[in-house]
Amino acid sequence: MKKPSKQIPVFKSEKEERAFWEKNDASDYFDLSKAVRVTMPNLKPSTASISLRLSQSFLEGIKLQANKLDVPYQSLMKIWLAEKLEEATK
Repeated sequence: MKKPSKQIPVFKSEKEERAFWEKNDASDYFDLSKAVRVTMPNLKPSTASISLRLSQSFLEGIKLQANKLDVPYQSLMKIWLAEKLEEATK
């Protein structure tokens, strides 16, 4: 791994810094051989809202099942989707 040979400039804004790093290789500025992997256990993954069209009867069925399990119906849907995805990717 090559040693860093360049000094990081002082940036006036986040936009300027972002543009700089998009055009430059970090290995010219950091000794990546000394990089350490970190974990951030309290970091929550970003989520995205989606729109999903379901028949009223289908949604009612999901809500009834969620009620039986005493969980919010949207949480139950996420659990089911995660299980199905895990199944499909095995």
